[in-house]
Amino acid sequence: MSLFGKMGDLSSPNKDNNMMSDIEKVKVLIIGSGPAGYTAAIYAARANLSPVMYEGMQPGGQLTTTTEVENFPGYPSGITGPEMMEDIKKQATRFGTDIRFGYASSADLSKRPFKVTIDGSKIIEAETLIIATGATAKYLGLPDESKYAGSGVSACATCDGFFYRGKDVAVVGGGDTACEEAIYLAALVNKVYLIVRRDELRASKVMQERVLKTKNIEILWEHQTLGLTGDGVVEGAVLVKKQGTPEEQKVTIKIDGFFLAIGHKPNSDIFKDYLTTDSVGYIKTIPGTSKTNVDGVFACGDVQDSIYRQAVTAAGSGCMAAIDAERFLSELD
Repeated sequence: MSLFGKMGDLSSPNKDNNMMSDIEKVKVLIIGSGPAGYTAAIYAARANLSPVMYEGMQPGGQLTTTTEVENFPGYPSGITGPEMMEDIKKQATRFGTDIRFGYASSADLSKRPFKVTIDGSKIIEAETLIIATGATAKYLGLPDESKYAGSGVSACATCDGFFYRGKDVAVVGGGDTACEEAIYLAALVNKVYLIVRRDELRASKVMQERVLKTKNIEILWEHQTLGLTGDGVVEGAVLVKKQGTPEEQKVTIKIDGFFLAIGHKPNSDIFKDYLTTDSVGYIKTIPGTSKTNVDGVFACGDVQDSIYRQAVTAAGSGCMAAIDAERFLSELD
């Protein structure tokens, strides 16, 4: 289930009358926080649009689970993810953004003003809507993934690979993303184990060839992860080879980092009835803009970006969304 709820029918006659009467009208509504949402809030507030933001179930977004951020401009000595998001949030608040805790449980984008239900009860009518709900990394579901989150477990090689220079790491996955992550890490670390559940890669031929030509990538075919080991930080992984066959055997590898590369799920479920998305669920925007197929609805950050997924690109797209929303409202006036 998305962090931002399921799709609902706001026109249902069975809705509670009290809920329907609890309607607030706003000029710019921002759903979701993180670098994209907070940056959109900064620009919208500075344009005197009086933005209202609902942070979602994870205020600050995915960066709040990141221990160190060293690739965001303006922090030469690095900063923790939570600290950075708190700084950006303060900046948005300083210019007058009304930041609230709550999640969008349903939405009706069939006409303006758009109706978004918060926490299943409060309805917001918005002249413009900025969607910054992000994407959630897919995990294997192992308890150790939570245990070592930020201490050796990561879902972003570009974000965290730098911290593992000269060390051994593992990447889980067999698609293009996993191959890209493995190749990226191979240029930084001593060795990369690519843990592949099948006996073949699902990645494109080009990516397969690149992986096979990279000397410090070792592919562990038909392996699955059972758990991770380590005293406070990841120090190893316990795998099973050819699970369920007569050749099944346990394998232990020594690693310092464990990277998940089995995909992301965009938090776009409640908008899918109205917005055009790709096959995975990423919201499609008009190239070079944050505009969706619905006039007055804009998308920014990881919910519309399946390629870069970086804090700095998310922030840039948040800026675009606010400017697009301001221009849209100006044209209406």
